[in-house]
Amino acid sequence: MQLQGIHHLTAITANAKGNHDFYTQFLGLRLVKRTVNQDDVSAYHLFFADGKASPGSDITFFDWPVGPEQRGTNSISRTALRVSGSATLNYWEKRIADAGLSYKKTNVHDGRLTLLFEDPEGQRLALVDDGGVGESYPWEKSPIPAEHQIRGLGPITLTVADRRYTALALTKILGMEEIRDYKSPDSPDHRVHVYKMGPGGAAAEIHVVERQDLPMAQQGAGAVHHVAFRTPDMDEYHAWAERLKALKIPFSGEVNRFYFHSLYFREPNGILFEIATDGPGFDADEPMDSLGEKLALPPFLEGRRAQIEAGLKPI
Repeated sequence: MQLQGIHHLTAITANAKGNHDFYTQFLGLRLVKRTVNQDDVSAYHLFFADGKASPGSDITFFDWPVGPEQRGTNSISRTALRVSGSATLNYWEKRIADAGLSYKKTNVHDGRLTLLFEDPEGQRLALVDDGGVGESYPWEKSPIPAEHQIRGLGPITLTVADRRYTALALTKILGMEEIRDYKSPDSPDHRVHVYKMGPGGAAAEIHVVERQDLPMAQQGAGAVHHVAFRTPDMDEYHAWAERLKALKIPFSGEVNRFYFHSLYFREPNGILFEIATDGPGFDADEPMDSLGEKLALPPFLEGRRAQIEAGLKPI
């Protein structure tokens, strides 16, 4: 029983329209699900992914009216997005510079060409050359040429006060393996430790840096809410639930999100982890060719559609 990689990452925006425009028109991702936070239906939950809404390609956002994130430790501090080739990194560096976004010039970090940048709300992102490994599904309506499009999620970086505790969660609970370390591009005096799951590679890594010199992070716009890991089917999903029970790890229990099934728990430094199934997928209630074009609600919320729609701002 092994996790297969990053499933999705969920972050926070205070500007749903601006967020939608940036991730679709600037980054060229596809809005594959326009729905609401199932635990807080006053908030949009927007899912951006590749052309086929593949597991492992979606970065998602809760729209909450909050102030900016207070950066610090015990948080998910950078989200990498995979692209292919040096020409693509050159394309993106020019595009990001021309847009006036905060960025650092493309450099090699952890053996991969990497471009660090931030979205307009300060969400810390990176574009990482994955060498073109694995399949990709460009979106034909993207403003970005197919060869330069984002292929999916890459390594996710955690900043924690005590790496030992996070390492125990990653290795002893989730079965990951520590495979190397490298100098942090954000704080060169610190090392980043790399943990791989399943097949490994850029789509299946968690990077952890220990920072005891930082205050505790406070979530807000520009922060990450949680990261989810892939499990392929319901049999393994149930097995993960039984594993968490056997280890006496406090967790959510089995949660049906309709588009996938989830388990949630916090690692010892307080970062929220999720284990999510690859299916049923975002085309469970919409045709693949029209994903994200209207508000989609799972069946258990459909009866409240009028009330929910009245509480949302147009995007």
